Amino acid sequence: MRVVAKFGGTSLGSGDRINRAADSIAAAVEEGHEIAVVASAMGNTTDKLLEEIEFEAEDRDRAEIVSMGERTSVRMLKAALAARGVNSIFVEPGSDDWPVIANELGEVDVKETKRRAATLAADLDNTVPVITGFLSQNHDGEITTLGRGGSDTTAVMLGRYMDADEVVIVTDVEGVMTGDPRVVEGARNVGRITVDELRNLSFRGAEVVAPSALSYKNDELDVRVVHYQHGDLLTGGTLIEGEFQNLIDMQEDPLACVTVAGRSLRNSPGILADLSQALREADINIDAVASGMDSVTFYISEDNAAEAENLLHAKVVDDQTLSSVTVDDDVAVIRVTGGELPNRPGVILEIVQPISEAGINIHDVITSATSVAIFVAWDDREETLEIVQNEF
Repeated sequence: MRVVAKFGGTSLGSGDRINRAADSIAAAVEEGHEIAVVASAMGNTTDKLLEEIEFEAEDRDRAEIVSMGERTSVRMLKAALAARGVNSIFVEPGSDDWPVIANELGEVDVKETKRRAATLAADLDNTVPVITGFLSQNHDGEITTLGRGGSDTTAVMLGRYMDADEVVIVTDVEGVMTGDPRVVEGARNVGRITVDELRNLSFRGAEVVAPSALSYKNDELDVRVVHYQHGDLLTGGTLIEGEFQNLIDMQEDPLACVTVAGRSLRNSPGILADLSQALREADINIDAVASGMDSVTFYISEDNAAEAENLLHAKVVDDQTLSSVTVDDDVAVIRVTGGELPNRPGVILEIVQPISEAGINIHDVITSATSVAIFVAWDDREETLEIVQNEF
C-alpha cells in the first residue's frame, strides 16, 4: 500500500512518542509499504510561538516564526527513522522537494501542487519523506500557512495528489467516538463513518479531522483515524468513507407547513417532543422543523396536511400553553448542500439576495452545519431553482 501518515502534535509531544511514531513507520516500511509522513509541531509548540509574538508582525514574518515548530518535528522524526535504518529525508518550504504551493491569492495552486506531489511520490519505494504539515509556499518562495487544522489538510491533500491508498491521521483519540468519553459513560469507537456524518460533527465541535481536510477526500482515498498508542499504521481506528457531495436539490412533491402557536413555547420542556410524537404515531414523516419563541412549524408532505392538522389541533385543545394551529399548502423546498458552505462567509446572503431581487418571497430558511434549505411558494420553485443553480 501507499500510505500518507500524519502525526499530530500530541503524538510527537515527547521523545518517547517520537520513538513510538518512528517504530510504527519503520514497521510499515519493513512490510513493504510506501510511506510518506506529514508532521505537526511537537505538542503545543505553535500556540506557544504565537503567544510570544507580542509585537506587530507582518503575516510573512508571523508565518516564518510559527513554521519553526513543524521544521523541528520533521528533523526529529527523520533522525529517529535514520536510527532505525530507514532511508528518509525531511521536506520543508524552500527545499527542492517541497510540494504545497500557494497562488497569489494564498490558495493552493492545484496544478503545481499535483505536479510536485507526483514527483515526490515517484521515489517512495526508496525514501520516506517527512513533510512539514500546516505550511505552504507561494511562487515567490515566501512561507504561508493552510490555517487551523492545516496539517490534516496537508495530509489528505497529498494523499490524494500522491495517489495514496490511504491517509492515516495519528492523534490522541481512538478515532471517532459515539460520544465524548470525558462526558458520557460507555463511549466507544465507531469503526466506520461517512465523510458527510463527520463533516457535520466537525463543524459542530468534534475535534477529530479538520473540516478543511475532508474536502480533499474522494471515494478512492481511504482516511483512518488512529490513536498514537495503537502502534500499527495499517489497522484499527475509525475508517472515514465516501466524499463530499455538492448538491442543489429540489423536492419533487409539494410540502405543507403546519404551524402551532403558543405562549413561550421555547420555555415549555417536552412540547416539541409531544407534537412530534403525535405525527410519528400516525406515521407522518417530518421533512423539516422551524421554531421560534411562540411557534413551531413542521414541514410535511402535502398529502398528510389534513391529518396532521387534526392531530396537532387535539394537542392544542389539551394544552393551555398552545393557542392555535394553521396550515399553508403548496410549499417547495430547494436545498444547497456542500462541504465548503461553512467556510464561505456571507453564503446565506449569496443565496437569498438574488431570490429576493427576483421578487420571490421566501417562506423560511433552515440551515444546518453544511446545508441551506430555502422554502418558497410552489409556483416559484422553478425560478428559485434556476437562480440558485446560477449562483452555485
